[in-house]
Amino acid sequence: MKFVAYHHHGQPGVGLLSNDGLQIEPFDIPVAQRAYGALSIIESLAEGDKLPTLLAPLALSEVKVTAPLPKPRRNIFCVGKNYHAHAKEFAGSGFDSSAKSGGDVPTTPIIFSKVPECVIAPGEAIVIPAEVSTAIDYEAELAVIIGHGGKGIKKADAMKHVWGYTIVNDVTSRDWQSRHQQWLMGKSFDTFCPMGPYLVSADELDGTNTRVRCFVNGEERQNASTTDLIFDIPTLIETLSAGITLYPGDIIATGTPVGVGIGFKPPRYLQAGDVVRVEIDGIGSLENPVR
Repeated sequence: MKFVAYHHHGQPGVGLLSNDGLQIEPFDIPVAQRAYGALSIIESLAEGDKLPTLLAPLALSEVKVTAPLPKPRRNIFCVGKNYHAHAKEFAGSGFDSSAKSGGDVPTTPIIFSKVPECVIAPGEAIVIPAEVSTAIDYEAELAVIIGHGGKGIKKADAMKHVWGYTIVNDVTSRDWQSRHQQWLMGKSFDTFCPMGPYLVSADELDGTNTRVRCFVNGEERQNASTTDLIFDIPTLIETLSAGITLYPGDIIATGTPVGVGIGFKPPRYLQAGDVVRVEIDGIGSLENPVR
């Protein structure tokens, strides 16, 4: 299944994308739930409910696609330095506060978060807050969506807790990331979490083996497989759930490959007028302009 959240004539909705990708079959759910995209459906499925009734289809061309989880219930869990080449790239940039306390490649997952309010839709602008920072970078990432919650989840059982996947761009203010050492502030500026376009169920996509790419103005900057993750998805779920209860709809951004702007000499930060496109096989393409 591919869930799509959207606006149609100014009203929010969520539905299933047709196999040909041309239509949406809307779910018949209360209006108050529609503003949260697929969240209420994932929560109800976790309770053992069936999918809601489907309404008459809409043409995808007639709606504005939004983030599939436009209002996460809590912070997005994120993983830093989770590809070997990127870990070395970032540690050598001079902006990595985690490298100052030991090692280019982490020995345990580096977990931080982004506030829910920084989520934006496909096509919505990433805004450079020029009065605050202009060292703004892109990070293409596969995001895992939890279907069944739990605590103390073991690696062997972790994939049973995954509902599916989407794309996020973990946009980052590099100077704030370095200055404040803990990364939440530099990761959580308004508009710093483009998400979408679809939420794909785990029975249709193997997130442990798919390809992540990023393009800036059509130039390929990142290209790697999730098989290259330092800490795989089961390890991340086991680590997070050891002391934190995970809930249906929780989002885990799994880390970004080598090729971010900070890795170039000199750095190639995002500029007004740029267009960033993140592609993940089996999900689609997430594109956002920069202003």
